[in-house]
Amino acid sequence: MIEYPRLTLHNGKELPVLRFHPWIFSGAIKTQDSNIKDGDVVEVYSAKQQFLGMAQYQKGSITGRIISFSKQQVNVDFWVKKIEKAFAYRQFLNLANNSHTNVYRLIFGEGDGCPGLIMDFYNGHIVFQAHSIGMHKCRIDITEALKNVYGSNLKSVYDKSSETLPKDYSAGLANEFLYGSCNEDLIVIENDVKFYIDFINGQKTGFFIDQRENRELLGNYSKGKRVLNTFSYTGGFSMYAAKHGCEIIHSVDSSAKAIELCNKNAILNNSTNHEGFAVDTFDYLKDHGKNYDIIILDPPAFAKSRDVSHNAVIGYKRLNQMALQNIKKGGILFTFSCSGVIDKKLFYNTVTAAAIESRRNMKLLHTLSQPADHTITPNFPEGEYLKGLAFYVE
Repeated sequence: MIEYPRLTLHNGKELPVLRFHPWIFSGAIKTQDSNIKDGDVVEVYSAKQQFLGMAQYQKGSITGRIISFSKQQVNVDFWVKKIEKAFAYRQFLNLANNSHTNVYRLIFGEGDGCPGLIMDFYNGHIVFQAHSIGMHKCRIDITEALKNVYGSNLKSVYDKSSETLPKDYSAGLANEFLYGSCNEDLIVIENDVKFYIDFINGQKTGFFIDQRENRELLGNYSKGKRVLNTFSYTGGFSMYAAKHGCEIIHSVDSSAKAIELCNKNAILNNSTNHEGFAVDTFDYLKDHGKNYDIIILDPPAFAKSRDVSHNAVIGYKRLNQMALQNIKKGGILFTFSCSGVIDKKLFYNTVTAAAIESRRNMKLLHTLSQPADHTITPNFPEGEYLKGLAFYVE
């Protein structure tokens, strides 16, 4: 039995852990063994020497990320059990082995008991993205566990962690296949809509899976409508609008590569009413924003830390104000924020302020969030990051 190094917490600092919150902040640590290195597995104890959990250690504000609240050996079998549990949940959600959808999030960090790890499934290919050194150091064992769980249904595992890990650790680190390969144009289906996926060169893991249910909802409103999809990336919302019979769909993104792939997705889905524009969204709204029945605002995170949240609020307000000044009467605004530091109430109030300044009356149709494979748990509310609102605009 391997003996792991120890962290001991100050008196009282064990309370969040006893409520199964997985983070150990640096200020909570009273003592630690001298030989601990970044990425090591450690045992966490209270000041009274009560065992609290197994964590992965990393110097920083969040020093420990708990991967088990019971004593265990962290080996291939450990990860097999983790992945089996996550896979069973995706089966319960009717995502795994679904002939209409073959793309989903398999592991969503803390929500699946794997802090610092994201794994997305793309029609047999899994993209592994570590946000902590501990998870990256476990990548070989995790790959073996994936092979155990998926068997012949696993085509490849691709490590795409170089941009998500601390720079002093990731310097010189290359993204690479940990298993298998992908030598073909990868196509996935989501609710019977087809998409090309470039997980090697694309943003994040290659596709924004978290909007799956919101895209389907948008589709239900799209028949006969003129639709504008801003910050479109590769056209997730756009292809759903086209599938559901919109009159026209325009996709706008500042990335020419994203629009190129968006146009390929339109051809893939036999969409003849789509046109993509590689321009800045703010410029497009200013010059061409009128005459749309539906406008979708799905920008990247305007703020990743609280010290810039005020600037983010200004950005969200300006963006929504420009859309509301242009959208046709009786139109629908779908607006989103994925900034974790902007909570639901603040986002709602920001969009409300934009409506007031635009002198537009709105009726709330839907409050939107992330799908269930982007797991939210009561013990880790920080996992809820995606906020969305759908308004009828008078």
